[in-house]
Amino acid sequence: MKDFLEKGWARFAFDPAVSAWAEAAFSVAKERVKAPEEQRWLYCQGTWFVGVDTLPNAPDGAVGDAGPLTGDAWAAVSALYDPMPLHRGQVSVMYPGYPRPKDGEGDAAFGYRLRRDAAHVDGLLLEGPDRRRFLKERHAYILGLPLTECGAGASPLSVWEGSHKVMRAAFAEALEGVPPETWDRVDLTDIYKAARREVFDTCERVLLPAKPGEAYVVHRLALHGVAPWEDGAEAPEEGRMIVYFRPEWTILGDQWLTAP
Repeated sequence: MKDFLEKGWARFAFDPAVSAWAEAAFSVAKERVKAPEEQRWLYCQGTWFVGVDTLPNAPDGAVGDAGPLTGDAWAAVSALYDPMPLHRGQVSVMYPGYPRPKDGEGDAAFGYRLRRDAAHVDGLLLEGPDRRRFLKERHAYILGLPLTECGAGASPLSVWEGSHKVMRAAFAEALEGVPPETWDRVDLTDIYKAARREVFDTCERVLLPAKPGEAYVVHRLALHGVAPWEDGAEAPEEGRMIVYFRPEWTILGDQWLTAP
């Protein structure tokens, strides 16, 4: 994980155990994506299924015919952050044509999605009529597990390498002297936007296509997004499907800023 701490991301090679887990998860996920009650997650004119908490896995990752989640990526994050129970996985699916405008999305927001991959730091949620950003979810890490075999141009995850360092410094300044249990009340909008601009100017955008059996981990403070679908990119009927796990710290200490 040395590269992970330096770059803000790490990719893990094919693992037969992870491949078996992905196969079982895919059998369940493709049915969940079609379920009527899950259609609320279909955005961008049908080109993006957000799929928050869609995968009905157990806290150890077991799903369908697969047992608990294992593999080098899971072992690495568990060693770095201590094992955390897993929430129901986010099933993120991209389809040909992404991105198209979301309902109510203005030209500026869509342009940002198109040109900057809608790059963001997880957990900073928009609130109120002025759409200000507050820290509402304190994830420890982001673990991605691909479920479908796709070409490299099928809307891969994008990460701005080293951006977690820029973001950590900015948020540390904004939250200095503020009790951690009240961080969710601090308006981080302006400092976040300034740090984001610095990232775009100074950090390299890296694309992370991956296949079933592989995995990647992204730092919780890293700026990341989803690249547009390239014309002719290969993917199955089910689209580019990835399960994301983003466990949250339950004790509201300062881990979000101070942990590795």
